[in-house]
Amino acid sequence: MTSEIQIPYDLLPADGRFGSGPSLVRDEQIQRLFDGNTAKAPNLIMGTSHRQAPVKNVVAEVQEMLGRLFSIPDGYEVVLGNGGSTAFWAVAATSLIRERSAHATFGEFGTKFYDEAARAPFLAAPKRFDAEPGKLAEVQASEGVDVYAWPHHETSTGVVSRVQRVTEDALMVVDATSIAGGIEVDIAQTDAYYFAPQKCFGSDGGIWFAILSPAAQERAYKLHKDNSRWMPQILDLSIAIDNSKKNQTLNTPALATLMMMHAQLEWMLALGGLPATAKRSRTSTDMIYEWAEQNPYATPFVRDPQHRSPVVATIDFDGIDASQISATLRQHGVVDVEPYRKFGRNQLRIAAFPAVNPDDVAALLRSIDYVIEQLTK
Repeated sequence: MTSEIQIPYDLLPADGRFGSGPSLVRDEQIQRLFDGNTAKAPNLIMGTSHRQAPVKNVVAEVQEMLGRLFSIPDGYEVVLGNGGSTAFWAVAATSLIRERSAHATFGEFGTKFYDEAARAPFLAAPKRFDAEPGKLAEVQASEGVDVYAWPHHETSTGVVSRVQRVTEDALMVVDATSIAGGIEVDIAQTDAYYFAPQKCFGSDGGIWFAILSPAAQERAYKLHKDNSRWMPQILDLSIAIDNSKKNQTLNTPALATLMMMHAQLEWMLALGGLPATAKRSRTSTDMIYEWAEQNPYATPFVRDPQHRSPVVATIDFDGIDASQISATLRQHGVVDVEPYRKFGRNQLRIAAFPAVNPDDVAALLRSIDYVIEQLTK
């Protein structure tokens, strides 16, 4: 049936990429890989040494622009390292958790960080605060906990959380992988606000970024000196901090990722910074939630409006097969709106990171309406 449905061309989005990660990459970011131009690196840097000025200047500019985007407080450092957010969970287990952590688990990423800490033989069993998919769990102050960890956002479910300190005598470690750059945040409420660049920053993988407070930096250096801990160099946060202060990483960084992120940060700041990028994404997801609430076949998966993501909308369907909708859209070049693979829900998951044009979101909804109309004839 889906192969017989032909969505009129004038209904389709100009850009059909709505994936939750990797996300839409703007043409200008790809072009940056060809021309290699930045303010301090006018020549092509791909295939050159990451220990030399052209690459280090790019790193320095990315760090500086991230500092401006997030209005980081004095003493905080923008640190980067090899690998993605998955690698940073291991970094945090070795270099930030002193004895015991507490975790909010309400989706895939929160659960995976909890599992990383639970398997570390040199740490006490972590504490866990759970919620079923589609709902929010929050950590609570607990005795003996020196790190509180939670996702600012779960891409798998489309749930967003608050970012605020739980106590003053522990570190707040916040996973912002899929929302950093798409929501306003008070970095002072965190000690490690970490993310990878393939979501709101529209870049490729291979690097993690973490905005670290003075307390987090101090903890990393203290644990580095603990000879009883297992701490490979690649997971030693103190080494990453030292390298980041030199505008480099321990091993060769993903240069293409850095170049694309550089271009995206320039674009974000030119738009008006975090308030502007957050508004752009929220415009899109508000449109989706309003559409779902008015559609007889659709319902926002996250029932509490305060917990609904501003960058990834998850929509349940009843009385119609959502996989037929996504399959038809894919045949027309509108891709990656399938639900998170492990949940198996009759659902669409639509990413609206800052690079996604709200006009394309409106066109996507018109296209979905057309497919539903054809499927229900």
